[in-house]
Amino acid sequence: MLMGEYHHTMDDKGRLTIPSKIRYELGENFVMTRGLDNCLFLYSEDEWKEIISKYKELPNTKEARNFMRFFLSGASLGSFDKQGRVSISSPLIQYAALHKNCIIIGVNDHLEIWSEDRWNAFTTENEENFSDMADHLFGNQI
Repeated sequence: MLMGEYHHTMDDKGRLTIPSKIRYELGENFVMTRGLDNCLFLYSEDEWKEIISKYKELPNTKEARNFMRFFLSGASLGSFDKQGRVSISSPLIQYAALHKNCIIIGVNDHLEIWSEDRWNAFTTENEENFSDMADHLFGNQI
């Protein structure tokens, strides 16, 4: 399970260090793509294969085709360099509005990479509703 929040700096070449314990969880190779809410998603190869198998079951509707185009056109297979960094392409940097300060979060089966500004806005916007979200999703089980 991927979890936690990590603050790291992206260099001028679009390289971002991923913490070692997360690299271990992801494995040597991963897929990076556009995520929801204007962040980036990183999946292990195994998780990616599961997602693709689910997408193959989607109906051939305009909405499904458009989603697949957007999601898959940004996807690329990647691996970590010797310093544990990932290289992020210019289109993905622009999509997620990444600058120097980035936030990496573990979200169970994938990682998300956020710009610090967008992450701070997201948490500020949602922290008041955190208890309500839990009640709605889980009832009194938490």
